[in-house]
Amino acid sequence: MSLLSVQEAQERIIHHFKPTETETLSLNQCAGRVLAADILSSDLPLFDNSSVDGFAVQARDLVDASAASPRTLSVVADIPAGSAPNITLAPGQAARIMTGAPIPKGADAVIMVEDTDFDHGASGLAAPEKVKAFKKIKSGENIRTRGMDVKRGRKVLFAGHKLRPQDLGLLAMLGVANVAVFRKPRVALLSSGDELTPVELPLEPGKIRDTNSYTIAALIAEAGCEVLPLGIAPDSREVIQFLFDQAIGMNADAIISTAGVSVGAFDFVKDIIESNGKLDFWRVNMRPGKPLAFGEYRGVRFIGLPGNPVSAFVGFEVFVRPALGRLAGLKTVARSKVKVRLAEAIESDGRESYLRAIVEERDGVLSAKLTGHQGSGNLLSLVQANALLIVPAGVKSLAIGDQIDAWLI
Repeated sequence: MSLLSVQEAQERIIHHFKPTETETLSLNQCAGRVLAADILSSDLPLFDNSSVDGFAVQARDLVDASAASPRTLSVVADIPAGSAPNITLAPGQAARIMTGAPIPKGADAVIMVEDTDFDHGASGLAAPEKVKAFKKIKSGENIRTRGMDVKRGRKVLFAGHKLRPQDLGLLAMLGVANVAVFRKPRVALLSSGDELTPVELPLEPGKIRDTNSYTIAALIAEAGCEVLPLGIAPDSREVIQFLFDQAIGMNADAIISTAGVSVGAFDFVKDIIESNGKLDFWRVNMRPGKPLAFGEYRGVRFIGLPGNPVSAFVGFEVFVRPALGRLAGLKTVARSKVKVRLAEAIESDGRESYLRAIVEERDGVLSAKLTGHQGSGNLLSLVQANALLIVPAGVKSLAIGDQIDAWLI
């Protein structure tokens, strides 16, 4: 069987994943969720307001004001934030005003309190009857005008965007209390293998602890999905099919398994899925993680990852994360890359390789070195890494100083 390129395998998988249905949630439930509809803005700010604490004035009254020749104005109003002033300033008048408070009619500028003789150092002081201004100002100075930040009707957030904290603040500013988002995908996770032991149980001879249940579950949750843990399956056709059926009963949107995807041990899963759906089984031109299974079980998408901890992690990042991103409704699922410069020479076998590395900034340049040997069972090297270096297919060696793409992890 010929090896598929990484890109071809990615495209085949992601083609079969469509966004979940939408739901409407209150704003405080939407952190990390994906917008299902564009958001249009109202005018922001909603009204002309002061950007400083000071005095609202008519700028022409202060055209010649200076420290040596101050101008004295009558203070006719006090405007705190949150109030709605019902006055019109006349020439020679001023209104004390707080940051964020609406600009009264007749005023076209705000002079900062620091540029007046008013003692603003103590709290709770009433507005003075008169104020001296020591600085000339221009019309519009220290005023945030209505629509200055964004005009009404502009699209400010787009469907397919994952909501960040600052996005939630903007939605609140716009008065959007309920938000249409894509439903959080439900992803069933299965680890398989007679050799696996749950972490809370003592090890018996020949057994190893299950790690993928924890690593991959955390990655699924990080991708914005709900994890449906199926536990550990022994190498048993009956148990594996029972657990797959359990995933169907839990309304899973996708099933992810680790291990059991190499020739031989894979036969149980192969027969089960082909008897209840369809299956593609590939070898991908990459390391780590060459074996990959993809198909569907009773209409639910299935991806089988390798069992070695690093291979499972890399396989998730390369194939599963983009697919789950599409399922979650993300408009863009491609991961951002950065250019790094190698601090050591690298050898590869010609497959597209994802190598664990530490990337540090040195003299304004991102420099990368490997975290040790790249065996697919060396989980510590992944823990120590903050990046995966991407060695293109066909490249067998890179020298010190060569540039290479990397994913920061």
